[in-house]
Amino acid sequence: MGIKKYNPYTPSRRQMSGMDFADITKSTPERSLTVVLKKNSGRNNQGKITVRHQGGGTRRRYRIIDFKRQKDGIEATVKAIEYDPNRTADIALLVYADGSKSYILAAEGVKVGDKLMSGENAEAKVGNCLPLANVPIGSMVHCVELYPGAGAQMVRSAGAGAQLMAKEGKYATLRLPSGEMRMVPATCRATMGIVGNGEHNLVNVGKAGRTRHMGIRPTVRGSVMNPNDHPHGGGEGRAPIGRPGPSTPWGKPALGMKTRKLKKASNKLIVRRRNGRAIK
Repeated sequence: MGIKKYNPYTPSRRQMSGMDFADITKSTPERSLTVVLKKNSGRNNQGKITVRHQGGGTRRRYRIIDFKRQKDGIEATVKAIEYDPNRTADIALLVYADGSKSYILAAEGVKVGDKLMSGENAEAKVGNCLPLANVPIGSMVHCVELYPGAGAQMVRSAGAGAQLMAKEGKYATLRLPSGEMRMVPATCRATMGIVGNGEHNLVNVGKAGRTRHMGIRPTVRGSVMNPNDHPHGGGEGRAPIGRPGPSTPWGKPALGMKTRKLKKASNKLIVRRRNGRAIK
């Protein structure tokens, strides 16, 4: 899939770009695999905003993605590559030999007509899902499980891929897209290849209204607020923060403050953090 530019008939249109959707083969989703996506505009059941900067946006349905891939040994055919408004990656519609259908994330290189399979006996080729214990060392994988049978939780965004670096005992070591080296149980499943639509990050939004279409509302700097709205606010003219470091609107340390729990159980599985430091 490539990037297309627009005719500059307005100033914002001059810099705007978008995907050309050359790989998309089906424009409407499989109705049985979608559900209504209810909007809450970042509000809880009391109507209070708990997540800021959310609201509005184009109405859309959620595509149910099969992140578990547990139909072992049953061959599936890729019937279509579709656009998914809920994620950066494209999705592939699979039709299994028994007639059932499901959506998966479309891996780079998967096209209509390909035959895919999942399970321990699946071939190690792009789009197939198999346990890490059966994946050749050095291979790129995506949609990686953290716990066996829980479904894919890591490496799911467009263009992402993790490399299998080693297998030792009951654990496999992966190098994640962030650079972090992490051990994962070798019985966890992963899909071969990298996620497709890797040029997604090259898209230039171009104008504020396009961000509103995505359901993202404007963000205002704390330094231009009043002191009762933000710790950075107040003062005559442009004023410094006036605190030892930057803060969130609720007075918590921000920008660089580490929030991971020091005694988190999974710390022992991280071999090297994404900043290059080893976990102690």
